[in-house]
Amino acid sequence: MTDPQEFLVRLYEAAVQRALPLANMVAFLPQPPKGRTVVVGAGKAGASMVHALEALWPQDAPLCGLVVTRYHHVPPRPEGLKERVEIVEAAHPVPDAAGLNAAERILQLVQGLSVDDLVICPISGGGSSLMTLPADGLTLADKQRINQQLLASGADIAEMNCVRKHLSRIKGGRLAAACGAAKVVTLAISDVPGDDLSVIASGPTVADASTCAQALAILDRYRIDVPIKVRASLVSGELETPKPGDAAFDGHVCHLIATPQQSLQAAAQVARDAGFAAHILSDEIEGESREAGKVHAALARAVALRGEPFAKPCVILSGGETTVTVRERPAGTAKGRGGRAGEFCMGLAVALKSEANVWALVADTDGIDGVEDNAGAFVTPTTLQRAAEQGARIADHLDRNDAYGYFESIGDLFFTGPTHTNVNDFRAIFVL
Repeated sequence: MTDPQEFLVRLYEAAVQRALPLANMVAFLPQPPKGRTVVVGAGKAGASMVHALEALWPQDAPLCGLVVTRYHHVPPRPEGLKERVEIVEAAHPVPDAAGLNAAERILQLVQGLSVDDLVICPISGGGSSLMTLPADGLTLADKQRINQQLLASGADIAEMNCVRKHLSRIKGGRLAAACGAAKVVTLAISDVPGDDLSVIASGPTVADASTCAQALAILDRYRIDVPIKVRASLVSGELETPKPGDAAFDGHVCHLIATPQQSLQAAAQVARDAGFAAHILSDEIEGESREAGKVHAALARAVALRGEPFAKPCVILSGGETTVTVRERPAGTAKGRGGRAGEFCMGLAVALKSEANVWALVADTDGIDGVEDNAGAFVTPTTLQRAAEQGARIADHLDRNDAYGYFESIGDLFFTGPTHTNVNDFRAIFVL
């Protein structure tokens, strides 16, 4: 008899394994240039991407640079692997002074390069906050406040990164432009719906089709204030990013070395090898987390009760990046904890209505759900009953966005620690 939760963990592990840099990078590496090779980049997978590059790059070819990753996201250095690229740590999802310092150093490293030089940019999700360099007129405190407000607003990742690009001196293609005559090769791990390179880490090395006017409209939509000078610079277009067709990108190359769809396919193959049908809904599911959870629950119940649209037993998989709109709390109410995976699981549990023979695991593939220490959570046929026995009412936890507290009460949080990659949300529903 298959243990449903152990089986779901195997699927998650297959998805993560498929997205690890060492297995995916070698096919996309350029030849060493006549001159220098400088490595600069950022992301939650940044350190593991550096280790892979150091292992794969010819040992007699020069290699140097700086890559920034999230605190506690540096894996152990493989035995015997020589350090050639510096790795520094900074804060995510709200930037800090370490990320600011790293961004300034990165821009310094790419100054004065020639046509004989090569810049390799490992880019992955999380790079937007990890490599922060505020536009003129903005302080780090301004950027921190704006980021916090965007994260709580319910804005999707494309909207958030449109704003971030226009309020930065390094994002939205500006890093590539700073590399001068050197060839730039971007190696990206996608964490965004649609694998849009201009959205991953706010596209520091690719042209940006979004505009100052769009960034301003997003700020207005979510009622986020910026300093008067910065607002005027957005209105005038002074903070515009380099656009498609700009000569600054001539000869540059971008490669997606790992994507959400590839990871979902890897999980699906594990399910099929175990004798279960597997169906991938989409790797681009967005929207409010709890509502997306309810939609997935409706599908799972249809399968469980009527064998439609899929015959059971089966696994239903999806990915993408949902969002959480943080609710206002009544005075005296404890602040909730949790990220979008946990919020999805609460919506899923409510709408499943304790349906028998339906289990689920929803987790972030980087191992961190929001800013907590869990990757996600499990939902089982007994979730609601066991939580009620502990005095945990799911409606109360939804009201204060407290998924962590809800699933902690029944021991159903899912912990992995940092996985050293990031292809965004992973959702698996197992219907027996």
